[in-house]
Amino acid sequence: MLYMIDSANIEAIRRCVDLYPVAGVTTNPTLVSREHRPLADILKDIRSVIGNDRMLHVQVSASDSETMIAEAHRLNEFVGGEFIVKVPVSAPGMKAIRLLSQQGMRVTATAILSAQQALMAAVAGAEFLAPYINRLDNIGGDGCKVAADIVHLLKVHQLPSKVLGASFKNVQQVQELAMAGAQSVTVAPDVFENLIRHPLTDSGLTQFHADWVQAFGEGKTILDML
Repeated sequence: MLYMIDSANIEAIRRCVDLYPVAGVTTNPTLVSREHRPLADILKDIRSVIGNDRMLHVQVSASDSETMIAEAHRLNEFVGGEFIVKVPVSAPGMKAIRLLSQQGMRVTATAILSAQQALMAAVAGAEFLAPYINRLDNIGGDGCKVAADIVHLLKVHQLPSKVLGASFKNVQQVQELAMAGAQSVTVAPDVFENLIRHPLTDSGLTQFHADWVQAFGEGKTILDML
């Protein structure tokens, strides 16, 4: 499983990269717009925090194929390192995915809301397929079922693309996607932090600390005793 951070907030990214096994960062126009900073500064800062060896997925802003392709190449030159361009699965987007893949560009097909959209993007050459889980759930759909169908279709048709689950609102959605065999997820920092939280873990650690302090005194560590 590849865990990625879905954010353009530098401090949130910095914290997650410091603490957790983060494979990369994904952004989109909405996340970037919330930072109220120049795009160039945001991308430079993210790359500085994550280094060149982690993936950085950045979405195009154009709606026509030709400009999408031009934006992808400009972003690739600017961002550097492990860069993957995000392209939505509109009709012009499918054309851009196909042509960019033929040109050797790594592509994440995004805004996926059906298994057929994902399958077509995989055939077009997308490396990652990003189904929106919670957006489907919000309209009475089953986002995890759609993602599971995509995993199945990739196996049936022997396609090398990887599912990159996106749009999560809770840990259970992430868990269901992992159980379905998705190879990667991108999660907002607040949900990401909850992936390892459990009240019994917290109470256990509290008890460990209390027992240690009772036996050896406050502030003592193993480094003081060996």
